Amino acid sequence: MSQFVFSVPAKGDFDTTVAQVTEALKVEGFGVLTTIDVAATLKAKLGIEGRPYVILGACNPHYAHQALVAEPDIGALLPCNVVVREDDDGKVSVVFMDPAAVLGMVDKPQITTLGVEVRDKLQRVADAVRG
Repeated sequence: MSQFVFSVPAKGDFDTTVAQVTEALKVEGFGVLTTIDVAATLKAKLGIEGRPYVILGACNPHYAHQALVAEPDIGALLPCNVVVREDDDGKVSVVFMDPAAVLGMVDKPQITTLGVEVRDKLQRVADAVRG
């Protein structure tokens, strides 16, 4: 896996995992601002059949506000994306953007600190999904 994401295998099916991830995000103070159904979009636009794949745009308003105050242009790096996808073997994976790595590009100490704190929260979401 790359250095800007981390992932965990899910125990449930695709729909169950999406619901579980959404609930675990809420526990950590995140809401899902956007849900992009990549598989449906590829089917509608290109006629390509694919395995289920969604991108959840997760936002913790408290941390987002702090980041925007420290760096107004940081919105280009928000929200934290969480991917739920079904693999070729039918198993489901959950992939998290690593906010510490992504926000580390900003090179401001307060943003770096926020990135680590948000990563810790997303890691707890990953732990909840893993079981």
